[in-house]
Amino acid sequence: MTILRHELRRGKTALLIWTGVIALLLAICIFLFPEMKKEMESISEMFASMGSFTAAFGMDRLSFGTLTGYYAIECGNVLGLGGAFFASLIAAAMLSKEEKGRTAEFLLTHPVSRTRIVTEKLAALIIQILAMNLMIWLVSAGSMLAVGEEIPWKEVGLMHLSYLLLQIELCGICFGISAFISRGSLGIGLGIAALMYFMNLISNIAEAAEPLKYITPFAYCSGADIVTNGTLDWSLVAIGCGFTAAGIAAAYIKYLKKDIAA
Repeated sequence: MTILRHELRRGKTALLIWTGVIALLLAICIFLFPEMKKEMESISEMFASMGSFTAAFGMDRLSFGTLTGYYAIECGNVLGLGGAFFASLIAAAMLSKEEKGRTAEFLLTHPVSRTRIVTEKLAALIIQILAMNLMIWLVSAGSMLAVGEEIPWKEVGLMHLSYLLLQIELCGICFGISAFISRGSLGIGLGIAALMYFMNLISNIAEAAEPLKYITPFAYCSGADIVTNGTLDWSLVAIGCGFTAAGIAAAYIKYLKKDIAA
């Protein structure tokens, strides 16, 4: 477990910064809700008449005047994008950082197999993602209680679960990519997360682009769908699990055979 502990120590600062920023933004949004609730009815009517823009974010099916609708739109975007960027960034760098930092020779000369290296690095990624989501969930729930709102446990829980699954899927995809690269992981991680996000917006706006929802994990994180249906779209989640497994499998296959530069 030496590699696992080392990766957790190495990623501690980034984890705390990303978690702190996302949690702070969510808390601010929640604390603003009681003051804005009185104006939300007119705001909801305005957004509902904005055509494809409202469809892109699901605002035509949600009410800003309820905590559930407000949280799905405002907080959902913060958690969705923030969590996606974090997961993609740390995963895209995980197997390439040793070559980029010229530490591969030190690592690979130790009596440890490449399979173990990949496994412990993957475990470090999953632990960081789980830790971030747990802390954010606690801050969100605490903020709702602090403003005196009744927590819609089922809807909020499903939304947080969907974003956790999204982060794990992007983590798996970017982890696989990290085995094929030796540098440039920052742009790749950000690019993949942003691409998936905009693919989801396009699939919501254009009927011809609807098949894109089977590619992007943001499709099963739609707050409007979760609130309306009371559940996740498990068929899309299953497809996402397939992409996750494929990314992880690619990481093992490539890294075990890779000619790693010292």
